[in-house]
Amino acid sequence: MTTVLTEPSTQTLNTSEIPEAYRPKLTTFNQYLVDGELKTWNGKMAEVYSTIRTENEKGEMAPTLLGSVPDMESAPALEALESAKRAFDRGKGQWPTMRVRERLTCLERFADKMKLHREEIVKLLMWEIGKTLADSEKEFDRTVDYIYDTINAYKKLDQKSAKFEKEGDIHAHIRRSPLGVVLCLGPYNYPLNETFCLLIPAIVMGNTAVFKPAKHGVLLITPLLKAFQECFPPGVVNILFGRGRKIAQPIMKTGHVDVLALIGHSSSAVALQDEHPNKNRLRLVLGLEAKNPAVVLPDADLDNTVKECISGSLSYNGQRCTALKVLYVHESIIDEFNKKFSEAVDNLKYGLPWEKDAFLTPLPEPNKPQYIKDLIDDAIAKGAKIMNKKGGEMTENYTYPAVMYPVDDSMDLYHEEQFGPVVPVISYKDINEPLDAMAASDYGQQVSLFGRDVRKIGPLIDIMANLVCRVNLNSACQRGPDVYPFTGRKNSAVSTLSVYDALRSFSIRSFVASKNNPYNNEILEDLLNSNESNFVSSDYIL
Repeated sequence: MTTVLTEPSTQTLNTSEIPEAYRPKLTTFNQYLVDGELKTWNGKMAEVYSTIRTENEKGEMAPTLLGSVPDMESAPALEALESAKRAFDRGKGQWPTMRVRERLTCLERFADKMKLHREEIVKLLMWEIGKTLADSEKEFDRTVDYIYDTINAYKKLDQKSAKFEKEGDIHAHIRRSPLGVVLCLGPYNYPLNETFCLLIPAIVMGNTAVFKPAKHGVLLITPLLKAFQECFPPGVVNILFGRGRKIAQPIMKTGHVDVLALIGHSSSAVALQDEHPNKNRLRLVLGLEAKNPAVVLPDADLDNTVKECISGSLSYNGQRCTALKVLYVHESIIDEFNKKFSEAVDNLKYGLPWEKDAFLTPLPEPNKPQYIKDLIDDAIAKGAKIMNKKGGEMTENYTYPAVMYPVDDSMDLYHEEQFGPVVPVISYKDINEPLDAMAASDYGQQVSLFGRDVRKIGPLIDIMANLVCRVNLNSACQRGPDVYPFTGRKNSAVSTLSVYDALRSFSIRSFVASKNNPYNNEILEDLLNSNESNFVSSDYIL
């Protein structure tokens, strides 16, 4: 039986009750960016709603209308693709042949303009995807930092390339060069940060891009279109709005996309790959699902473990690919862990994004509460129980986190990446039980290992490092710091996204080679002294 969760002030919320700084402003945005021009869309528009419920004109509580954006079809999508192709021009375009220093200057200008829109974008993050004020501010600031970190990383990369190497009788000047046209599709849970972790390294390496924002978190991109237009040459960045099947699929069918850059679900990645007629030529940069486990050993510090598992499983309502989505706890401490963890979950504050100390907030997907309820009901029907008192209580836009125990492989919750506020707990006797589960899983991003005895931890790290790509010792799984590798095995990722690794993912090593003889050496010296080539250069960017 479903219990109704008492909503925060949303039961009687009207605009006047919202702090003025956080009140939504109805935004109708009917432009898109193609070939350096902000074009007007005169076709169908898609309304953008927040699941945060406010009192409408009829005095009824309903999802809040935030604005509208173009609902575009294949024609402008193909127009954007042609624009990106022209800008790259098979490697002959202004952008791919530009000096590194000049591309970095464009990116610096963009970052400066982006900072002017901080307040507006933070507010839209709260309303569009229900992210807390603190987390929304953090996402914006982290994204700006990511841009500057990318600039610095590219400088270091270029500094190492500002030389000739000699092997045997051959001189070589080795640099990284672009791949071509990138189709960039970002996720709704980090619609600014994760999207830019794809887009920024892609374009700074000399590629051109067609970018479509996520369905949720779409309005927050609109303040930046003019900055993209002003800071980059025409066709380098093309921005469209609409559904993936109407925009991404027609683009992929042409075979003219060189790189598919997507953060989302593996089924979407597979479907788009299948549309491409030349899969052997398609570079993939993918951040996909995960079912990151926590493994709690008998000697774990339970207070720290509970604190980290709360953060790991329920920050931003569990809507993170790096979230802890299953907890394996040794049978000797399972009762104590469940008690402490359940109490901690029930102490979490549910509120509106701008409310002080709000940890749990409305879910951005209208169908997500029902989905979470279905997972809970399925688990209960197959023998699990809700361990915390508030677990499963519902509003129109939220399901309070449910701690489910005991969970087994007969339940949907065991297999699915729930991506929401429900936490499965599994008791184990033999450490091989969670290890075997990790090995059998379709995912392999991260694990959190809680314990103290290095004689046990050491061998486990050796195994886990071969099952996932990051082992977090006595701490929650996470993306950052952004300079560290971020990738995964199996269905969790293709390529590596971090500040430095992303530059490599969106480029290829190419070089100029010359036999060591007086004739060639004189030409190389003349090339370097004349600055006639942007590729053959010993410029050292400080």
